[in-house]
Amino acid sequence: MRSFRAVPVMAAASLLLTALCAGQAPAAVSSGRAGVDPATAERLDDAITAAMKKEGIPGVGVGLWFDGGGSYERSFGTADKAAGTPMKADLYTRIGSVTKTFTVTAVLQLVDQGKLRLDDPVSKYLGGVPGGDRITIRQLAEMRSGLPNYTEDTAWLAELRADPARSWSPQQLLATAFRHPATSPPGTRWEYCNTNTVLLGLLVEKLSGQDLAAYLREHVLEPAGLDDTALPKGAEIPSPYLHGYTTFSPGGNVVDSSGWNPSWAWAAGAMTSTLDDLHTWVPALTGGKLPDGGRLLEPGTQAQRVRTLPTGHPGVGYGLGIADVNGWIGHNGELPGYETIAARLPQQNAVLVVIVNSDIDKDTGSLSTLIGKTVTEIATPDHRWELPAAAQPEATPPPATPTAPPPPKPPKP
Repeated sequence: MRSFRAVPVMAAASLLLTALCAGQAPAAVSSGRAGVDPATAERLDDAITAAMKKEGIPGVGVGLWFDGGGSYERSFGTADKAAGTPMKADLYTRIGSVTKTFTVTAVLQLVDQGKLRLDDPVSKYLGGVPGGDRITIRQLAEMRSGLPNYTEDTAWLAELRADPARSWSPQQLLATAFRHPATSPPGTRWEYCNTNTVLLGLLVEKLSGQDLAAYLREHVLEPAGLDDTALPKGAEIPSPYLHGYTTFSPGGNVVDSSGWNPSWAWAAGAMTSTLDDLHTWVPALTGGKLPDGGRLLEPGTQAQRVRTLPTGHPGVGYGLGIADVNGWIGHNGELPGYETIAARLPQQNAVLVVIVNSDIDKDTGSLSTLIGKTVTEIATPDHRWELPAAAQPEATPPPATPTAPPPPKPPKP
């Protein structure tokens, strides 16, 4: 999913150790559940740091909270390698495809307002979509439209690699996608596709009369108490922020991507947030309830949102802009340099947030998945965050080489 995916191969072991050891003073542990007692917290510390050292991960932030008692919050490693700044929990980060959970929430609110129906064809509201009279809003949100994914267009990928600061409009992204034929008939196959969510973002704008960023701020972020979450118009990210590291560069070198423009991901993956805001968001997303007792969605709409369907990958289901990974309900996200997990385990009333500032994965499949699995196989062994390799395509293409550059693979938000 890709974000259902990422650290640079450091030049020397000393650099790895510097990145790993900076800022690892443990946060306080609140005991009360077996999952986060001091002994378990120590096991988690050791396992996470070992994984970081093995994969060369610059920085990791982890939060695991159990309703009614017990939490584990840690920051490991380095947030900015150039300055040697340690990782901290209050840093802003780019959250990639976790953005989809916000965009689809906005769509479902429009359903509750009577402005659309999930089983309406997209052509009823938006023109120019190939086969749009047979593709429903529900199929867009469930990733079952069969539309081509613009982030798999090789010419577009080359443009993005050459100029990651470029601004892209939603219409340019859709034009790229629609140069290609459909991948399957609507409703017949689950296939992760950013084109779907870009269309949903345009749908929100058309039916609400607001731009997507403004709608989300007024109707989703502010009601949910998410003061540190936003959809930027361009490359902006609030300070203090986490620096992200990637090899998605013309020469395949490790570069800092924190100033890159994520407009190419827009409604599908351009938002910024913090670990604390994601901790607040996950219960609202998965339960539909707000901190003040209100609701983001009507109960019936919320029930439809979290009813996931098989994806064809073991242990992985997908609903309306939301995933089920072995019982964990939420989403992950990736952009060049950034990876995120934000999910809830209803069976144990647990919330998990993982933030990683690299997508250079050394063939592990995904660094955020590696950390998520490391945490959950200790804290919730019956429910591991574990995505099959086939469900998490490359977040960034492999490094280019002067002699034989490989064909690029898509970076997916």
